Order: sequence, then C-alpha cells, then structure tokens
Amino acid sequence: MIQSKYFQDNPALYAFVPVFYMVWADAILTPSEILKIRMLVDSQDWLTDEERQFLLSNLDPQNPPSPNQLKGWLKEIKHSAEAMTDQMKESLVDIGIKLAQIHAQNQSEEVLEKTREPLKDLVEAMGIISSESAFHLRSATRKTSTENQPTKNTFNVEVMADLLDGQNKDILTKVRTLLADEAFNFLETDNLKEYREQVLKWCQYHAEQGFGAIAYPKTYGGKGDMRQYFAIMEGLSYHDLSAVIKFGVQFGLWGMSVYLLGTEKHHKKYLKSIGTLELPGCFAMTETGHGSNVKGVETTATYDHSRQVFVINTPHEGAGKEYIGNAALHGRMATVFAKLIIDEVDYGVNAFIVPLRDENGHLWSGVKIKDCGRKMGLNGVDNGRIWFDHVEIGKDEMLDRYAFVDDNGQFQSPITSDNRRFFTMLGTLVGGRIGIPRSGLSASKSGLTIAIKYGDQRRQFGPENGVEIPILNYKTHQRRLMPLLANAYANHFALQYLTERYLNRTEEDMQEIEALAAGLKAFCTWNTTTTLQECREALGGKGYLSENRIDRLKNDTDIYTTFEGDNTVLMQLVAKSRLSEFKKEFADINFFGMLSYVAEQAKTSFSEKNPIIVRNTDPEHLKDFEFLMDAFKYREKSIVASAARRFKHYLDGGMDSFDAFNETQYHMLGIGFAFVERVVLEQFIDQIERTEDENCRVVLTRLCQLYGLSQIEKHKGWYLEQGYIEGVKSRAIRRVVNELCQEIRQEAVPLVNAFRIPEKCLAAPIVVQQTT
Repeated sequence: MIQSKYFQDNPALYAFVPVFYMVWADAILTPSEILKIRMLVDSQDWLTDEERQFLLSNLDPQNPPSPNQLKGWLKEIKHSAEAMTDQMKESLVDIGIKLAQIHAQNQSEEVLEKTREPLKDLVEAMGIISSESAFHLRSATRKTSTENQPTKNTFNVEVMADLLDGQNKDILTKVRTLLADEAFNFLETDNLKEYREQVLKWCQYHAEQGFGAIAYPKTYGGKGDMRQYFAIMEGLSYHDLSAVIKFGVQFGLWGMSVYLLGTEKHHKKYLKSIGTLELPGCFAMTETGHGSNVKGVETTATYDHSRQVFVINTPHEGAGKEYIGNAALHGRMATVFAKLIIDEVDYGVNAFIVPLRDENGHLWSGVKIKDCGRKMGLNGVDNGRIWFDHVEIGKDEMLDRYAFVDDNGQFQSPITSDNRRFFTMLGTLVGGRIGIPRSGLSASKSGLTIAIKYGDQRRQFGPENGVEIPILNYKTHQRRLMPLLANAYANHFALQYLTERYLNRTEEDMQEIEALAAGLKAFCTWNTTTTLQECREALGGKGYLSENRIDRLKNDTDIYTTFEGDNTVLMQLVAKSRLSEFKKEFADINFFGMLSYVAEQAKTSFSEKNPIIVRNTDPEHLKDFEFLMDAFKYREKSIVASAARRFKHYLDGGMDSFDAFNETQYHMLGIGFAFVERVVLEQFIDQIERTEDENCRVVLTRLCQLYGLSQIEKHKGWYLEQGYIEGVKSRAIRRVVNELCQEIRQEAVPLVNAFRIPEKCLAAPIVVQQTT
C-alpha cells in the first residue's frame, strides 16, 4: 500500500500512479512540459487544492521520489495486473483506472471515469506514447511475446538425424565413436612441428581403421566405396580440419590421382601402401605462376627415348610447385602435373609419379623443397614449394590411363583432342570438389551449433523490471542465424544429390556433373565463410576466445574458397556450361521450334507477372513451393538469356570471344548463382517429398520456405527491377521471413542436435557449461 493520506482520502488519485512511475523510471521532464502539467492539474475542478499540490509535488524535478517510493508504485501496479485484460495493459490510462478501481471500494464508476480525460491529457503533455510506455510495465502484468519463445521439440531428433546421415549412418557412427576417443583430444600448441606431427598421427589412426583406403578396390586394401569416403571426410570435419585436409591430400588427391589417372601397374605398385599411409605423398599441380590456369603450367617432363626416362624440370623460379600439402615434411612421392615434351613437341599437361624423398626422409637428388611456413589456418598441414632440377623417372611412372608413350617413343592417346584429353583427365578429379564443400558444411554446422545453443542459454536485457530473456529470442539474432541454419539443411541435401550424381555418373552426364560440383563447391564454401563470421559476431566476445573454437573454424575454412578451384573462377565455369546448354537448346530446334520457345516464354511471363500475382501478399502464396520454384526458375532463365544476348552483341560487333567473355564476367557470376540456388531449392523440395515422418516433414518445410524466401529477399532488387514482384510483395516477404525465423528459433536447438556432432568435438565451454 502506498503510504499517503491523499490516496486514502481520494482513491481516484491512484489512477495517476502508472504515469508517475513512467516519468521517473524512463523519462525527463522539460520546463515546457512542467508548465503544461501545472496548467492541466490546475484546471481539474474535481480536485481539491491540497490534492492538486500533492500531484504536482510528485512531478517536481527538484524533489524526485525516493527509490523505495518508486518501488512502492511498481508494487501497486503489479498488484493490479491480475485483474487486467491484455488490451487494458496496452494503455497507461487503463492501467491507472483499474488500479484506482481496486482501491476505490465505495467510490462510483462515474467519479473514477472523471480521471480518464485528464490522464490522457497528462500523458500527451509529457510526450509519453502510452502503448510504448506500457511495454515497460508488461513484466509486471504478463509475459511478452519475446519472452514467450521457449525451445521446444515437435519432431524426433533421432529420426531427423537418421534422415541426415542417410546411407552413411553406420560409417558416420564409426567416425564419431573414433573421434570421441581421448587420442583425438584437441592439441593446443603454437609449436608448428608438434602440431604437424600430431596431425600425421591422427591420419595414421584413420588409416588403421581402414578409412584411408576405403575408396580403393578390395585388391588393394579398400572397399571400393567412394560414398563412404565422402562421408568420412564429412564426419572427420567435426574435428581438427588440418587432419581432414591432410587426410584428403594423402588418400584423396595423391591416392585417387594414382587410382584414377594410372593403370593396373601403378595400382599394384602404390595403392596399398598409400592407403595404409606407409607411402605419404603429394598432389603437385599448382605453380607460383599458374594456379587456376592448370593448362599453363610450365614444369616440363621431357622424354628421353634412348634411356626410356622422363626428365622432370622446373624451368625457372616462378614455375615451382606451390602450396603443396605433405611436401614440407612428410611426402615421399608426388603426382606431378607437367607438360610432356617429346622431340621438342609439346603434348600438353600430363601426370607423372615423381620421388621427393627416400625412405629415410632425405630429399631426392635434384629435388628442392621449401616450407611455406605458418599460414592463416590449417597449420597442421605441412605445405611446401617444390622445384625439380632434371629429376629422372622411369617410363612407367607416367600415369597413362588417358595418354602414354609407346615402345617406339611415340605419343599415344585414345582421345585425339588435346583439350578434350586435358579436361577428361581433370574431370576424374572432380571428387575433391565434393569433399571440400561437405567438409565446409560440417564446419558451418559446428559453428551454428555453438552459436545457437549459446543463444538459447545466454540472457541479456528484457522488459523493465522483468527477467532477462535469451538472446535467441531477439528478432535480429534470429535473422542472423535462422536463415543460415536453413542454408545448412538446404546445402546438406544438395550435396547428397551431387554425391549420388557423381557416384552414378555416365560419360554423357560428366559435363553437367562437373558444372554442378563447381557451382556447389563455390556456393557452399562461400556460405561456410559467411556462416562462421556471423556465428563469431553472434557469440560476442565469447566468440573471439580461442577456447570456443570459432577462430579455428573460421581460419581453417577460409582457404576452402580458393583450393580445389577459386570460387569466382568456378562460378564462371558453371556459367560457360549453362550457356553451352542454352546454345545447344537453340541449335537443336528449327524456326517453328524457336517460335514455340518464344511463345512459351511469353506465356510464363504473363502468368507470373500479371498484376494480381506480382502484388499477391498472402503468406500461403509466398510460402508455396510452386511460387518459390517459379521465381527461382524465372531468375535463372532470364539471367542466362540476358548474358547470352550481351555475349552475342559483343561477338557481332567484331569482339574476340575471350574479350567478350571478359566483358560479361559479372553476368556470368549471376548465371552460376541462379543455377546453383535453383538446384539447391529443387533438392530440398525433393527431400521433403521423400520424408515419411510427418513431424520432420513439417519442420523441414519451414526450413525450405525460409531458404527460398531468404534468397528472393537477397535478390529483391533484381526481382523489383524485372517487375516480377512489387514493393508491397517485397515487404510481405520480409514479414514472412521474420515469422519463419521466429518459428524455427523454437526448433533451432533440436535441429542442431540432429547434426550429431560429438560433444568432445564441439569442445566449446560456452556450450557445455550452462550460462548464468
């Protein structure tokens, strides 16, 4: 009870208490406001002079209420909360009158209602927006919508986890069990040599489990199972990423180049010892002067027919092999890409097995290696630079699946065209562009798990005098993390699709698969970089501490956007492939077919761009898969057609094709993104249609809707320019994205639990310790 005779004599004065509280809790009275208040109070003829003076004394900046008095007012407000409706709680005036009613047992409603107009005038005079001020009192009356967003679980996490693991559940379970062993405790050291030796030891443990050779034929210690190899890369990426990359260099790049580019003699001689890690090796393609342009490498392999040897030579400093994993310390042999020279004729780039060190670790004669030293990340991998000074290798050391030198010293190949032979050779190595994005996705999942679980626990701010709320309940935090969680699921299913396409490839499919692998590698690894940066910021200062692992994840995956193909270059490769398909589509149709195509495009444009559709803001329409798919396809077709027109315009003007492509590079990137984004959405929708569990299907549908609408929102400028949507629809999309983020927030913790990341691999104290 507020101790004052004025309240006791006239309970109607209680109506002013919420206003008094707001003034002193959250406002500053200016001189002009004080003058207005005085005039208002003086004009109330139902008040006595003493009551007027009493009210004004409670609004005197020179004589503020004591802390105890302020808390007494708040206590009275809380006491009245139980008798209020939600609508009443939105108004300071209604809150005040209800408070007066509670205390005015013998006073008529008419007397109390007399306070309503002066209270409204008082609130207005002080510049208080009633509904916003009432927000500060909600903690005294009810839970806010922001508070009322608890983590819940509407689906079976194990069912969802099984769906994500798919056919790989058994091998992934084995990987997770292995990583939980104390032998895989993270090593915290700044000693480069110590770290590299530990990474080598981890790879040896993997080899002992048969992981390294798993993709090789059974004859050479493997299982012939490339699907399991990719799954192992994905699973190991929840642990130390240096170990993953060294694993990939040894068993993927080095071993698979021998397997896929070599023939039986090479398999018998090398594969078993590569799979057990008895023969550490390298993949020496990149040169200082030639990274993405592999066809331009300058290392030479000159054939000497009289002695039947190849002489491997680095013609100058800039032609040295660079960034070569395993080279600085452990590699004993390497697959070296070099120009084959026979009788002074250049037969293009081919692959050769070249020794680097003997069994005792001493450099081979003519081989020079320099350690690349400390890097931004992946410092457990011993990258090095290699130069060859007329190193001789036997004739059989040429990897000869696609080309060889016969007994007469003549070059032979089943593929006549140098270009086709070169790209066929590189096409066999496309598996690396599947393993890297799957590894990057695992790193994204780790970062999201840490950030989302922390956000669910960490409490900051809240309603005035109320409890603090989890930061994951804030819309900005949801906007930062929920679309990225949707991306993780979307990319997961897209990469599963790519893997299956690759495993079941035919020669006719290879060009499309190579474009798909290039595009998804770029799209997913760029997403990894974005995701981990957002997770770092979402974790605040805790994300900056090394103990919480985000720094290692960020630094180690940063290079994923560069190796196995620079992402920007890969997206241009995708664009060339799509333009080739576009050109072929027109080349295969006659004049009447062309008319049909144009008519179909006009029909599509009319059906999707009519005034009703472009302004349709109904949430069910916006979340409908048909709308999303149509929007993605329209964007892809439009960008391809636009780029083709631009390219043709330059060619018609006499421009060289190389220069024309350079002029349209920006549009080429757009083609790549539009293609990949559409494929990712298609595969997400296909997965939902295959999902039998109803509860999992519901939450996956929300994630897919968020992925699709987030992409449209990201490209809203383009859609608005094209007239595909209007401003009112763009704003409606923003609202639906906000709603989806809020819905998914409540499922976010179970959704990251479905990743089945071992607690020992997360190893972030902010996750394993409850935040206080």
